[in-house]
Amino acid sequence: MPETRSFGPTDRAAILERQRTLKMARSAHAYVRGNTLKFYEWLEGLARGTLPEGPPVWICGDCHLGNLGPLADAEGRVEIQIRDLDQTVIGNPTHDLVRLGLSLASAARGSDLPGVVTARMLEEMIRGYAQGLGGQGQGGQGTDETPPEPEVVRTVRRRALGRHWKHLARERLKDVEPRIPLGRKFWALDAAERDALHDLFGEEAVRRLVLALHGRAAEADLRLVDAAYWMKGCSSLGFLRYAALVRIEDREGKGPGKGLGKSRLALIDLKEAVAPAAPPAPDARMPEDAAERVVAGARALSPNLGERMRPVHLLGKPVVMRELAPQDLKLDIDQFTREEAVRAAHYLAYVVGRAHGRQMDEAVRAEWRAEVTRGCDAQAPSWLWSSVVELAGRHEVGYLQHCRLYADRRAA
Repeated sequence: MPETRSFGPTDRAAILERQRTLKMARSAHAYVRGNTLKFYEWLEGLARGTLPEGPPVWICGDCHLGNLGPLADAEGRVEIQIRDLDQTVIGNPTHDLVRLGLSLASAARGSDLPGVVTARMLEEMIRGYAQGLGGQGQGGQGTDETPPEPEVVRTVRRRALGRHWKHLARERLKDVEPRIPLGRKFWALDAAERDALHDLFGEEAVRRLVLALHGRAAEADLRLVDAAYWMKGCSSLGFLRYAALVRIEDREGKGPGKGLGKSRLALIDLKEAVAPAAPPAPDARMPEDAAERVVAGARALSPNLGERMRPVHLLGKPVVMRELAPQDLKLDIDQFTREEAVRAAHYLAYVVGRAHGRQMDEAVRAEWRAEVTRGCDAQAPSWLWSSVVELAGRHEVGYLQHCRLYADRRAA
């Protein structure tokens, strides 16, 4: 595609749909990641009581491997947390467990691991989740030892800790110069989009929010340097998604005519928030605005991410604004070994258990921990095993049908 071309809404939607189809055809694991709706269609057909009913807390709603990874807080401290909260609702925490179990099983199949490894992964997943629930004292503070990180997590954490702005600039911008390179990932904006983004970053409330993320004084200047439409993700393709490059400049002294002091660049991700497919708990009280809901869920589940997110409105739609940190990476797992698969299942479920558990008091955590581990002394509980087996079969069939459809479209 020409690098400077600006696509209209119709052209853009068609291109994004083709790209989403291609991404989901790459592997069965990619199909699972990009097809949240299929999971919730299955869930809707379950008889009540098939899955344990946990205490209503903020859940990820789309808890798969790609949505976990290192996240930096405002001070640059890094922890492994949930990194995508598009589907977050106050709901049943069991839904996150089953979704994570499906993702792990799919990754194991993609690594040509035998079924016995999947069984062990689900066993360790429940143990890790229970440890995450039990490893917190009053106020969500850790009291037990954190389980050892598997190599796949340790590797990406080391990468995250060594990254700085120049790495983010080279990765996303291809250069340290303040421009977003148009091409396959970044597309030129139309006039309405450009005007809307300039107006957004000109709003005093937005200016103060971005400055607050950097600990800058309210008198500092914020200027939009460049912006582009961002083709990113899979399930979110087709919705508003923009990258905005802004410059933050401190003022030297006070009063009119004073010069500018130190400055730095920040890359802002703006992502449309839509209605969730994940079912909320009965009588759950959540923000009606979709962007406010996503931010509230992020602050409950992933504090490192939530403190860097803000709800805004752009082109008449709710949008989540967050600054991208160099340390924010996802777990890209192409191949598991047997040992790594089991260790990863335990550790990642531990992360989810901590995210859920920090929202519960001690008594509720203990009760839920006993419920979720019931009947799994030597193996995974039957509700988890049977759910993952059925879902794996459904998604395998769906994936093959998807690939056939994609091949037919390519031929046409």
